[in-house]
Amino acid sequence: MPQTERMTTRRGPRRTVVVVVYDGVRLLDVTGPLEVFTVAGEHGAAYRTRTASPGGLDIRTSGGVRIGADVALEDLDAAGIDVLIVPGSPDVATARDAELLDQVRRLSAAAGRTASVCAGAFVLAEAGLLDGCRAATHWVLAERLARAFPRVTVDPDAIFVRDGRIITSAGVTSGIDLALGLVEEDYGADLARTVARHLVVFMQRPGGQSQFSVRLRSGGTRDRTVRRLLDAVAVDPAADHGLSAMAARAGLSVRQLTRLFRRETGTTPARYVELVRVETARGLLESADDPLDAVARKAGFGSPETMRRAFARELGVPPAVYRSRFRTTGAGRPGS
Repeated sequence: MPQTERMTTRRGPRRTVVVVVYDGVRLLDVTGPLEVFTVAGEHGAAYRTRTASPGGLDIRTSGGVRIGADVALEDLDAAGIDVLIVPGSPDVATARDAELLDQVRRLSAAAGRTASVCAGAFVLAEAGLLDGCRAATHWVLAERLARAFPRVTVDPDAIFVRDGRIITSAGVTSGIDLALGLVEEDYGADLARTVARHLVVFMQRPGGQSQFSVRLRSGGTRDRTVRRLLDAVAVDPAADHGLSAMAARAGLSVRQLTRLFRRETGTTPARYVELVRVETARGLLESADDPLDAVARKAGFGSPETMRRAFARELGVPPAVYRSRFRTTGAGRPGS
């Protein structure tokens, strides 16, 4: 970026952001938030970022990349920390490291705000910092977090959640969303929007985690009847999946099917069908040039207007806008 585009006048007192690093940490969980604060600093924010590890030792990330720490966790003065960020690791057993937990508890007690990225929520939960709180983590881990820590209210769809001084975020890249939220909180929406624009990311991305694989989120059922119905919708979303048709295929009454489906999947047949159709339409919009009426027909919506209403409910953007934002680079020019 040209130097002339950067704002050099600092706004307000310097704020210290400490990112906890340890062996096995996910690299992007660390670098995503750090880059947000760095770019914010290039445009006038007064952030001081530091990485801290147990003993101040270099660490090796989950991908094998070695990174150095600025300081030892044990040497940090918690009173000087504005934001403490705990990234996650693919190995959530890391959250049970006693030394790491002791330092996170100590630092969080005096830090202005404590945040986690992805599986970092398990560290905060093990440390007791999420008891009685609403929290987010990667959608794949949400059920596991809720089961392991019943005093935590897990939101499986949120990109990030603020509960008092505690902020938790979803999977990997959501650390960027979380950091942008903190920049907005500290310096206002204009600066946060500038940072998002320079990083070429959304200021606030459309939809929640539910947009990432409907079938996987609903596929944990052991009931064969429900599994067959789930698979039938996923294989051919454009078929007749009305409630009466599904009940007839299952050999159940509409009432029985609705009760069984909700018990096994946590949602209704109609909502599941809509989510699968939205996911199918997303794929078509991202990878092909088909007009919207053809996409609607192939995905099972029947009409562009029905598809538009479903996208508004589930993703917060109409299909045409979704296509312009998310289509693959090899798919040609933006469609209608």
